[in-house]
Amino acid sequence: MVKTGLSELIDPTLALPLSDWLDRVEDIALEFGDFEPLGPTHSAALIEDGPNLLVTFENIHDIRAQATTDVPLGWILSQHRGWSQLCMMSNQQSWFRHRAIYEYFDRLVDDGFFDRYERIVFYGAGACGYAAAAFSVAAPGSTLLLTCPQATQDPAAASWDNRFPTARRMDFTSRYGYAPDMAQAAARVFVLYDPDEPYDAMHAALFSGDHVVRIRCRRMGPQIEPFLRRMNLLEGLVLLAMRDRISAPIIYKALRERRSYLPYLRRLLAAVEGRNRPYLTGLLCRSVLTRTNAPRFGRQLAQAELELARAGKSLPAPGVAALA
Repeated sequence: MVKTGLSELIDPTLALPLSDWLDRVEDIALEFGDFEPLGPTHSAALIEDGPNLLVTFENIHDIRAQATTDVPLGWILSQHRGWSQLCMMSNQQSWFRHRAIYEYFDRLVDDGFFDRYERIVFYGAGACGYAAAAFSVAAPGSTLLLTCPQATQDPAAASWDNRFPTARRMDFTSRYGYAPDMAQAAARVFVLYDPDEPYDAMHAALFSGDHVVRIRCRRMGPQIEPFLRRMNLLEGLVLLAMRDRISAPIIYKALRERRSYLPYLRRLLAAVEGRNRPYLTGLLCRSVLTRTNAPRFGRQLAQAELELARAGKSLPAPGVAALA
């Protein structure tokens, strides 16, 4: 059993070169489980520590971009939980489209690897969310938690998504290909996305079925995972997913935390200001100022009140119900 915090096993202040960092990850994985390079740019790190398994797909650049940690997100989410953890890592934005990865999951299935675990959760964001859904077919009955996942980058199915031109040359039609089809084997699929982001919303719509729950995260943009991490929500959501206690109402209740999260509130303020609605701007700013000290919102409140006064209007007294 892993008795130490995995997030503490690599000191982020050391800023290890990539090759040294990979060597360190390999040493840790071999101490507690297994490590396997998969082709030139991918690898799998397995931490064995209990009857539940968290499978994450992660980009090494994103792992190492964190200021306070230098270990895979899966290690952070699973530490001290008594969970096993399989971290699939990529050194580039690859959507994990490589024959070595297909063969690795084939071996896991043939060896009955996933049958050892009582509960399995797959997690990924963006291109890694695509991979988490695509490879979840290897473990039927799993729970999937995906943030801004792509369904495919096959031009025949998603010609409207022109954000990733290099992906057009990749194969998304062979094995483990179309993520929504692969996710049909899951028990439940939770897709978190911002409906105001057209591409993300279109991909989310491709995940369908009674087992799919789409969660609208308005004003959070394409970077929902960083928002969830900074609000300390992601770990709790993964924990609920592993305990089979996650649901749409629970997620939406957790997301109410963003009402006190300034980066989200700034995005909301920008959206309201863009509509030239000083009344709404004033109500928003006053509400925010009751919960947190935010000078920008104080200035915008004063400006909104000035504009309303010029029009012979005013905000209602605090505590009085307002009609927009």
